[in-house]
Amino acid sequence: MDTGLAGRTAIVPGSSAGLGLAVARALAAEGANVVMTARRGDLLRRWADELPSALAVPADIADPQTPARLVAAAQERFGAVDVCVLNGGGPRPQAAAEATDADLLAAIETQLLAQQRLVAAVLPGMRERGWGRVVAVGSTFVRQPAPDMVGSNTARAALASYLKTLAAEVAADGVTVNMVLPGRIDTDRVAALDRAAAERSGRTPEEVRAAAIAQIPAGRLGTPEEFAAVVTFLASAGASYVTGTRISCDGGLLRAL
Repeated sequence: MDTGLAGRTAIVPGSSAGLGLAVARALAAEGANVVMTARRGDLLRRWADELPSALAVPADIADPQTPARLVAAAQERFGAVDVCVLNGGGPRPQAAAEATDADLLAAIETQLLAQQRLVAAVLPGMRERGWGRVVAVGSTFVRQPAPDMVGSNTARAALASYLKTLAAEVAADGVTVNMVLPGRIDTDRVAALDRAAAERSGRTPEEVRAAAIAQIPAGRLGTPEEFAAVVTFLASAGASYVTGTRISCDGGLLRAL
């Protein structure tokens, strides 16, 4: 399938590792220009140098000045931004009863407000040109809140509601807005969550991982590349009539339709 992404320009936050890096690679493989951003500048530049058309912009996506910097860098190097991926590190594990105002505000800042600012920076140009893709990296926690993950459960669900509202407002302008919900994908983030769960429960990380895999109908963890393929489709020309949706990439983990 011709994705229609050749020559398009995409911004991908959190692209020094994990899902963000996999998405950046997948979009680049389709011929897109990729603006990669993350806090780890040296690592970011290393991966960007390996792609055919990529620019590394070290930055913290939670910094209110970052969206304008990213758009300016993209326009200077490649031109207008066509694809905006919303991605960032998740909040630390925490029980709801233990969360303070500061804890929840921090989660909302990184998982909702930082994403909204980036959307606000790219959206006017997309609407003016009549073409744009906003694809958010969410979590299955949006549909099924997980124990001890109150920050992620709360803030990502709020982001999903914001994006659903936005999707209806911009659909007639040729801009689609979607969210992909990863389940247990084999990344450093999932490994860190397994270690945290092991400490809380007195089990080993291996035992936690095995118990989690036992709940996945596919019988294994997903790969970042499998997740990135879903994001790439939603960013493609062929997905022009898909908007306002949340698509799970979880090996059948969620039991709800």
